[in-house]
Amino acid sequence: MQSRELSVEGWEKIVHFTDDDAGLNALISIHDGTLGPGCGGCRIFPYPDFEAGLEDVKRLSRGMTFKNAVGNIPFGGGKSVIFADPKKDKTPEMIKAFARAVDSLDGAYYTAEDSGVTEDDIALMQTVTKYAAGIGKDGIGGNPSPFTARGVWRGMQAAARHHYGAASLEGLRVAILGVGAVGMELARLLHEEGAKLIVADVFQPSLEKAEKEFGAEIMSPEDIIAADVDIFSPCALGGSINENTIDRLQAKIVAGAANNQLRTPNMDQALADRGVLYAPDYVINGMGVISVGLEILGQWTEDEIIRRTDGIGTQLTEIFTRAEKNNVPTGAVADELALEIIERGRKAA
Repeated sequence: MQSRELSVEGWEKIVHFTDDDAGLNALISIHDGTLGPGCGGCRIFPYPDFEAGLEDVKRLSRGMTFKNAVGNIPFGGGKSVIFADPKKDKTPEMIKAFARAVDSLDGAYYTAEDSGVTEDDIALMQTVTKYAAGIGKDGIGGNPSPFTARGVWRGMQAAARHHYGAASLEGLRVAILGVGAVGMELARLLHEEGAKLIVADVFQPSLEKAEKEFGAEIMSPEDIIAADVDIFSPCALGGSINENTIDRLQAKIVAGAANNQLRTPNMDQALADRGVLYAPDYVINGMGVISVGLEILGQWTEDEIIRRTDGIGTQLTEIFTRAEKNNVPTGAVADELALEIIERGRKAA
């Protein structure tokens, strides 16, 4: 295996790993380790070129710095990407080679699931390195997707209470862009509460499942942002709120599981200017990494997970209230909170 550290201003460490025999081409990024070792999932995706993957891992790892801070777990921002199509290119040899790359960092980075990575992949990584998490054992920890979905559901309830004065999500129309592991579980929770669902995805079997089990209406990924709904929930890849789509958005709440939902930072203010309540992505979708973090620390209990999940709504309500009081967008408030936590950690070091 070959490795090459990249010099990127503002990031502590980004390493490019290649192993031609195993078909591995990967980047591991650690954005900020003030609060602890980098922690964040591995994404397998067929990026069009190296720069696209580099930009994604930079954005994702920076987001994890903020997510882990507001999630109150002692980890810094880390993330990794593998340049491959998970449905065509992924092999056990590739996964084990990636695990060796993680292990070579000697605990500076813990990996877990993200798009294209399964529990079976993490289990295989754990045969090579101890720095992979997200596998349930004896009722502890496990696949972070259900925890992420439940946190988003709680956050969505808080947003609906704040913006619409709604006692529940019953009867509200929710558009979910991406019904993968997290989006499908979120759809189930919303359906059970009585929400009306519209879904979009590039994977036809997922659409058929959502339609059959939850009575969901199907739209194309390109058109769902313009759906006549109360809540838009991005649960696929990032960047769905951008300069080309924001004027088409009809929902008055954006609350979803995707990372980096805003293509550019100015979309935060643009949503606020349109009277749209944005639930900052790394706050509302934080339960997955919180579960992984507690698993790594040996502090995972069902009671603690329930407490933390219910706390997502409380934290978002505080952000919404502070944003209104200070007349600033919600994303900016979340950033302020994260930076305050990181600064306290820096002073305590």
